[in-house]
Formats: sequence, structure tokens, C-alpha cells
Amino acid sequence: MADNAYLNALQQLARRELSESQLRQRLSRRGYPDDEIDTTVARLRQDGSLDDARVAGAIARTQLALKKRGHRRVRREIEAAGIAPALAERAVAEVYADVDAEALLAAAIDRRLGSRGLEEDRDVARLYRYLVGQGFDGDRAMAALKARRSRRA
Repeated sequence: MADNAYLNALQQLARRELSESQLRQRLSRRGYPDDEIDTTVARLRQDGSLDDARVAGAIARTQLALKKRGHRRVRREIEAAGIAPALAERAVAEVYADVDAEALLAAAIDRRLGSRGLEEDRDVARLYRYLVGQGFDGDRAMAALKARRSRRA
């Protein structure tokens, strides 16, 4: 029966990178007992099929490249996948090492605003909440919004 859990896990990992925590949850939902799950996870870790550091890096790269999110949101996403905070922090640091944080923030503002301006305080507040929710630093977001508003004035 342990081979069934192993084969099932390999099929799931072939479709998508999963963290150890995510894989354990999926196998448990399929009714495999804990001892089989432990054996399967150990075997997958040993053969390199299961690697939380690799998954953390993949999540960070995807969130940056496709969603253009800030480092804080990406770290939360990685931790939500059941990956240890230290691994999450390391993956985010590696992926964001060569990223121009100011340019990323400016691009997020441009995408959200389009051709509209920031005439009213509520527009600034709304955009600020959005940026912080996307993982950008609050102080930097506010400074960028103030600079954008003063340029348009």
C-alpha cells in the first residue's frame, strides 16, 4: 500500500510543485495512514522529488514574474504553503536580490492607476491599501504615492 501512496504523490508532484505540508494534506485527504505518508515523504525527500527550498523559490519567482507582488506578500504566500519562515525568507531574499524595488512599486502604481490621477485623498488611501496588501513596504508606498501626486499637481 505504501507504493500506492508513493505513486500517488509522484503523480501529484508531476503536475505541480508541492511543499511537504501540502503533499501530506493531500495524501491524508485521500485516506492514506500517517505511517505511509511519513514513509512516502521520506522517500521523496531522499530521491529529491520533494524539496521545500525549491518550492519556496518557485513560488517566489512566480509571484514576482507573473503577479509583480512585493516581498512581504510573497513571503506570506510561501509560508501559507506550509514552508518554514526561515526558508521563505531565504527564497524571497534570493529572488528579490536583483530587483529594483522602486521600479516594481512604480509599475504596480501604474498598473492600478492607468491614466487616472490621484486627485482625492480617498484615491490615495485606496491605492495605499492595495499596495500594502500586495506586499509593498508601507512607508515606500506612501512616499511613492505622494511623489506621484505632487508630479501631477
